[in-house]
Amino acid sequence: MSVSIKRRIVVGLMLVLSSLKAQAELAVEHELGTLTLPAAPQRIVVLEYSFIDALATMGVSPVGVADDLNPQRIIPAVRTLLAPWTSVGMRSQPSLEIIAQLKPDLIIADLHRHRVSYDDLSKIAPTMLLKSRGESYQDALDSALLIGKALDKEQLMLARIAQHKALMATYQGKFNDVGTVEFANVNDRGMWMHGPLSFTGSLFESLGLESGIADLQKSYLMQVNFEVLLQVNPDWLFYGKKKPESVLDTWQQSPLFKLLKMDKTGQFKQVSSALWSLNRGMLAAEGIAKELDLILNHSNES
Repeated sequence: MSVSIKRRIVVGLMLVLSSLKAQAELAVEHELGTLTLPAAPQRIVVLEYSFIDALATMGVSPVGVADDLNPQRIIPAVRTLLAPWTSVGMRSQPSLEIIAQLKPDLIIADLHRHRVSYDDLSKIAPTMLLKSRGESYQDALDSALLIGKALDKEQLMLARIAQHKALMATYQGKFNDVGTVEFANVNDRGMWMHGPLSFTGSLFESLGLESGIADLQKSYLMQVNFEVLLQVNPDWLFYGKKKPESVLDTWQQSPLFKLLKMDKTGQFKQVSSALWSLNRGMLAAEGIAKELDLILNHSNES
């Protein structure tokens, strides 16, 4: 065999190998640019609840989760789809040491919480920064699709998103006559309403529900006092609280509370803050829509 033929064979093999490598690599956009992964990741660490939701919809279990040292904060609809994981600590300050011990090949982190730690996380494994805290409902769907791409499961995620949208479409028109609806978290220090740009607020809008604060402030989260609640005066208030007592209990003792429409109708309901605000994702959205339908359309039975 001549030298020229051998050279052509070698060059051809190199081109084939290069092509195979390019096919194996995955390039995915995230909030800081393009992340290139050498292959579909198998050991994934997630640092926000909404990212766990996205993995669960694809049947993928993370090896590590920033679960705030309390797995019960992750909604049952997500937990039941996952294998046991190792806690990497708090979402606000996950343990880099534990993350490194897990030897991940992908870390999915929150743009808001973890941007300052991005360089340190990237030294452990390729790291995606996506929106989670303060995200809208559409942001959650967009992030889920990017996670699907990073795992080389884009078509699976597209199919799951289509299934999700079809389910959510069945609720369209069911809430036309319920008036204004708000969601808030309350504790002993105050009330925080979730505005039109929040996950829950924008989910309400997608379902055809009207917010009482749409013109008051365009924000994902807004601390309000009793006077602002009187001004907003929603027809329905859904609220989450973690402690037995909150400012809402105090406000109910005021004679002015009787000026609220919801006091006359009893249309204020406590709901799970884990489902309605913490988890954020397709499974969470489906759970919220189901509860809304039960409460708003069957309120006499609830």
